[in-house]
Amino acid sequence: MNNNGFFAREGYPFITCAAVVTLLLSLLAGKLCSVALALPAGVSFLLTVFILYFFRNPERTPPVDERAVVAPADGVVVVVDRVPETPLGAEALKISIFMSVFNVHVNRAPVNGKVIDKFYHHGKFFDARHGKASFENERCGIILETDKGIRLAVVQIAGLIARRIVTYPAVGEFLVRGARYGLIRFGSRLDVYLPITMEPLVKVGDTTVAGETVLGLLGVSGGSIT
Repeated sequence: MNNNGFFAREGYPFITCAAVVTLLLSLLAGKLCSVALALPAGVSFLLTVFILYFFRNPERTPPVDERAVVAPADGVVVVVDRVPETPLGAEALKISIFMSVFNVHVNRAPVNGKVIDKFYHHGKFFDARHGKASFENERCGIILETDKGIRLAVVQIAGLIARRIVTYPAVGEFLVRGARYGLIRFGSRLDVYLPITMEPLVKVGDTTVAGETVLGLLGVSGGSIT
């Protein structure tokens, strides 16, 4: 699962192909003094820059407080609600984060915990911001258990454009909070299911930074959601 380069490892084939095409078009345009080739070379260069930007893989520093559950994705919070139907088989606090094509798409573990289950469902490709995306879109989820026996679930959901979900860990592996554990291409959503009593520390419309933004504190109960 280690992926500490400047770019997510899944991006290297795309980066290489785009860079090679750009180089070839540029060389041909220069050699032939062709304006007709200069335009596609410029478009290819911009596409290469976008691909580099999309697959960027910045370092993140989790908060010191070990109780903190960190956001698994960069993006915007679109759901904060207590829901009855969850991958945990019980009512839970659900926090959903939407990732646009401009967000970092590397996903990170929200807590220190062991992967005790992993599931994948084929599905549709509705806009990831739509409410039914959680239940009808293609998705892959893991259930983590902390050393105190607290369970939570993280579900990667494909979107209208995103068609490729990558989840590194297998059942039985231990994830370190803030560590990279997966990625989705190109624009998508993550649902996090937390203990029902947890007080959310984010609200709809907030921007999250994967591995750093605190969604809530384990062991700290709260009242109604506002």
